[in-house]
Amino acid sequence: MKDSLRRLYGHFTTITKHRHQVMIHCFKAGIPLQGLAHDLSKYLPEEFLPGVKYFAGDHSPNEGERQDKGYSRAWMHHKGRNKHHFEYWSDHNIVTKQYEPVPMPMRYVIEMFCDRVAASKIYNRGHYNDRMPLEYYLKNKEHYVGHLHPKSGEILEKLLRMLADAGEEKTFAYIRSLRI
Repeated sequence: MKDSLRRLYGHFTTITKHRHQVMIHCFKAGIPLQGLAHDLSKYLPEEFLPGVKYFAGDHSPNEGERQDKGYSRAWMHHKGRNKHHFEYWSDHNIVTKQYEPVPMPMRYVIEMFCDRVAASKIYNRGHYNDRMPLEYYLKNKEHYVGHLHPKSGEILEKLLRMLADAGEEKTFAYIRSLRI
C-alpha cells in the first residue's frame, strides 16, 4: 500500500509540475491556450493508471510498460491526442504507399519546443542549463530520422540552438515575433 501511494503521488506530482512548466513556456511563447490544454490526456485513466503502475521516478513510465508488455498502450493513447508530438504527424502517402511524416504546424513545433525545455528543467531539477534540451535532442536525433518531418526538425533544432546560445529571453522573444 505504501509503495502504491508513493507511485501515485510521484506520478501525479511529476506530470503536474511538468505541465505547469510547459504552461509557463507556452505563455512566454504567445500560445497560452495550448499551454492550458497541454497534456491533459495524462490525467485520463488510459494514461494515468499505467503511469502510476510503472512510475519509477527516474524514467518515463511508458518505458516500464514497454518492458512489461512489449509496447506502451498509454503512449499510443497519448501521442494520438497531443499534436505537439511529432509521432502524431504521420499519414499515408498516396504516391509511396508508406506512412510518412508530414510538416507540423508551427504552433505545435513551438509547443514541442516548450515541452522539451520543460522536461529538461523538471528531470534535471537544480542542475538545468539552457544547453540541456539541445544536447538531449542531438543525442537522440537518429531516432527521429524518418519519423519527424525534416522541416519540423529544422525549426525545432534552430530553436534549441538559439536557446543554448542566446538564452530563454531572446528565444521566446524570437518565437513571439513569428506571429503564428
